[in-house]
Amino acid sequence: MHPTVQRIGWLLLVCLALGACRPTPGKPALAPNLGQPPLDSTGVAVTPLIRVTPVASAYTPIGTPLLIPTTAPAPTRFPTLADLWDGRAQFAVDVEDTGLPMGESDTLVMSNDVLWSYVHASERSAGVRDQCGAPVPFPGCVVIYASEDGGHTFAPPNPPSCLIACQQCPCNPESDHVVQQQYPRVVFAEGQAWMVYEYLGRVMLRTSPDGLSWSAPQRVANSLIWHLWYADCPTQERIGEHPFVRFDYECLRGGPPGIFVEEGVVYVFMAQGQNPGALGCFKRPVSEPDADFAPCAHNPLFVGAASYGPRSRTDAAANPFFDFRTISSAELQRLGADAERRYYMLYEGVRGPAEGDPGDTQFGLGLARSLTDQIDGPWEKYPGNPLLVDLPGNIGVGHADLVVLDGRTYLYTSLDGVTRSRLALIWNAPTR
Repeated sequence: MHPTVQRIGWLLLVCLALGACRPTPGKPALAPNLGQPPLDSTGVAVTPLIRVTPVASAYTPIGTPLLIPTTAPAPTRFPTLADLWDGRAQFAVDVEDTGLPMGESDTLVMSNDVLWSYVHASERSAGVRDQCGAPVPFPGCVVIYASEDGGHTFAPPNPPSCLIACQQCPCNPESDHVVQQQYPRVVFAEGQAWMVYEYLGRVMLRTSPDGLSWSAPQRVANSLIWHLWYADCPTQERIGEHPFVRFDYECLRGGPPGIFVEEGVVYVFMAQGQNPGALGCFKRPVSEPDADFAPCAHNPLFVGAASYGPRSRTDAAANPFFDFRTISSAELQRLGADAERRYYMLYEGVRGPAEGDPGDTQFGLGLARSLTDQIDGPWEKYPGNPLLVDLPGNIGVGHADLVVLDGRTYLYTSLDGVTRSRLALIWNAPTR
């Protein structure tokens, strides 16, 4: 068997074990005009600590650079995730179809109001080719979709191509990861961009001076899905029994990741264990790029439902069990200051298949928050989980992509499993 075929076969096995191999149809369009330096999660322009000349590639920005605008205070206060938690706000559909493909994205606001959405896509989903010109197999590589209309609609580059250049041509799946740069999360902090994504159950980290040219990948916290004959694992990383999944792999530290960088520390979040699942947290100093990632002070941050629940129910009655199988895809936001500071997280919970289902089903969007002003302290889950839709949910609803634009909080996700919409966080109507 050809080595490439063997590698793709191994990829499919790991994808199926993690429930990550899902179709992502896309919509190729005209080349967007990529924007300028990004805004952080609070809407403040990020000032680079160093000046760089972007590496020429398919993603070299087009047009004359624009000045970073000065953001004036909003005339009125818009609701935040804290207001949602307290029952004062809710998400409502703002744009039904944004043009983003089904799958995973992470969108950032650039300083000239252009939005970049880092999406994983393939030849099958969006006609994507790698930077050597070869078609990209599913699930695919990271591609930037851009919006020039305030995040209402997005389009990929023309022609659609992988953002990250390969180290040589043809691309090597094992070193370049073009076959699976899945569930990308990107933040701009500490004078550079940081990206994490999943590759074969592992969490990979890259950095960039400009969000366009990226470093070689670094594997985070020895992440992997494995058998006990390979190595032992702590209790929180054990894979337990699921009523409708054949038992095989026994340990998990990895899968769809999240990332947050602040105060000289980079935090990476990933799944730990299955059945029940948990959300793990690992960290290292920004100033020590070669240091190992260590578990956070409170690890895992929180754990999913203790059981699958009633086997015969796959409707809203099963909502309390929506995060039994896996917890992953963390999207974080910091709100408040000093002792009142809290961290809020949207995450994907998966209950797993019902009897006779061909793969993972019953997806939901969860909300959690820190109990203290420390990101790696204890957390609690929102009592009203899952958000947006009841079980059985769909394959896109848990892939939360949170954006703050001009003070307003938006969420890119899929409510129907077919299109990716933009939802706006709005105040609840007053009660009489």
